[in-house]
Amino acid sequence: MIRFIKNNKEFVEYFDVLKKRAEGINKDIIKIVNKIIYDIKHYGDRALREYTKKFDKIEPKQFRISQDEIKKQANKVSSEVFEALNLAAKRIKQFHTHQIEKTWEYKEEGITLGQLVRPLKRVGVYVPGGKASYPSSVLMNVIPAQVAGVKEIALCVPTPNGEINPALMAAIQIVGVNEVYRIGGAQAIGALAYGTESIHKVDKIVGPGNIYVATAKKMVFGIVDIDMIAGPSEILIIADNSAKLEIVAADMLSQAEHDEFASAIVITTSEKLAKEIKTELQKQLSFLSRKKIAEASLKNYGAVILVKTIKEAIEIANTIAPEHLEIITEEPKKLLPYIENAGAIFLGQWTPEPIGDYLAGPNHTLPTGGTARFFSPLGVYHFLKRTSIIKFNKNSFKCFAPFVQILSEIEGLQAHGNTIKIRLKEYNNV
Repeated sequence: MIRFIKNNKEFVEYFDVLKKRAEGINKDIIKIVNKIIYDIKHYGDRALREYTKKFDKIEPKQFRISQDEIKKQANKVSSEVFEALNLAAKRIKQFHTHQIEKTWEYKEEGITLGQLVRPLKRVGVYVPGGKASYPSSVLMNVIPAQVAGVKEIALCVPTPNGEINPALMAAIQIVGVNEVYRIGGAQAIGALAYGTESIHKVDKIVGPGNIYVATAKKMVFGIVDIDMIAGPSEILIIADNSAKLEIVAADMLSQAEHDEFASAIVITTSEKLAKEIKTELQKQLSFLSRKKIAEASLKNYGAVILVKTIKEAIEIANTIAPEHLEIITEEPKKLLPYIENAGAIFLGQWTPEPIGDYLAGPNHTLPTGGTARFFSPLGVYHFLKRTSIIKFNKNSFKCFAPFVQILSEIEGLQAHGNTIKIRLKEYNNV
């Protein structure tokens, strides 16, 4: 059911499997998505209607979901759901407020340098819809943009067979987005990137989606900015002898149940835990409604890695660079300085990954597939742009002019040098 790895050769083979999984996108999907993007770009609303009819089985009179409809659907959820979503929204906003950046400058003699920090004007948020709806994704993607100061947010959510998820609408109502469209898939990404008669183009697209959505985001990158290319969910748990078997198994399954391509890994110094985890996983699997999905995940991409030392465990974790890293050891915080690559780190047995998914505060949109080596969690900084400020007076210009001339000359850029020569002539005539 799950790989048991106890030497370097076995790990290398397993790591190769993980890398191939991260690549994900195949030629057939690229071909399909490329056609959709082309059609949306060239035929606008007409193509958008055709693809919405084809994939979502609906022919909406208008793409935009009215505020009355959002309110009507949101009112269907219980007070308990509203309370939970409101609590999550409050905590997410509180955390992301700490990420706010401000315009800054400093001065040297005759020189002023700095940066203008401004929010993006218009952002598109994609949220999965239908039965696979995640209200938490609305909060995690919209709130950082609002904290950054983004004025226009367009949210796209598919409504297959006309199905609108009330909890999703409740989350939308809580964050106060009023521009919401009933479109999904690669066609929604195309519409946000290029614009149609009904939807104005955006500056950036964020939010999770299936392989078609991820491929579309990758294709429109450069026309607009995107958050990241998110792949299947991942969890890696570093556990020592103090870790409780039942907790480790439960946390592995919390990600395995996402989809068949999710990966759940435990690296442990405990031979007892390594030997008993398979039985415990089987026991807990029997109670899961998504048992078949979790079983496939564990079989294809799950692993139990037995190591001699925690240092070795950390080295492997840094190599894998997981989306979620749990450290369930006697003194988890002491390991923190040695963790180089991870999307989010959960310290100790009382910090299960789902707390981070919903309401701890930090963003749950995290780098996957080893990209934690260079990507960061979604945050306020993703919705800001920075413009450099440069000002020299005539004396500081004179001081640096010879060096600019030297550098422009060695690069063979004569016109660069001329900008200096002309000003030096002006300086000498003043």
